[in-house]
Amino acid sequence: MATANKNLSAYDKTTLPSATNMKVGIVVSNWNDTITEGLFDGAKRTLLDCGLQEEGLIRWDVPGSFELVFGAKRMIERFEDLDAVIVIGCVIKGETMHFEFVCEGVTHGIKDLNLIADIPVIFCVLTDNTIEQSLARSGGDMGNKGVEAAVTALKMIALNNL
Repeated sequence: MATANKNLSAYDKTTLPSATNMKVGIVVSNWNDTITEGLFDGAKRTLLDCGLQEEGLIRWDVPGSFELVFGAKRMIERFEDLDAVIVIGCVIKGETMHFEFVCEGVTHGIKDLNLIADIPVIFCVLTDNTIEQSLARSGGDMGNKGVEAAVTALKMIALNNL
C-alpha cells in the first residue's frame, strides 16, 4: 500500500543483491518524456550504484505507454540473457476514458508478461491525475519511482534465481 506524502525512494544497497553480473532491459515511453526521462535516470542511477555495468543495461524507446507491453515482449524475445525488464511510462488523466483504457491495458499486459516470461517484468508506469503529481514522483518531493522499480528488479531477480 502506498503511503501518502512519503518519499519511498531511499534504499540501502548493502541489503540488495549485487547487480554486477546482471543484464537489465528498460523500455521507456516517449510520451510525457519529461517524466519518463526522470524515471529512467533514477532507475539507471540505482542499477549502476548497485553494481550493474553500463553494457548490462539495454534501453529501448516506444512511442507511448500502451506500446510498453509489446516493447517488453520483443526485448525478452530478442535478448535471452536478460535478468529483468523494467517498463517506464506516464499516463496523466484527462477528460476522456482514454486514461482508464490505457492504464488497464498496460497493467494487464505487464501482468500477462509476468505470467508467461521466465524473467520479471517490473511495472514503473505513473498513473496520476496531474502533471504535478507525476513530477513529484519522478524525482521531486515524492521521490523517484524509477529508483523503486530498479530496487524491485534486483529483488525479483534474486527471487527468480532461487
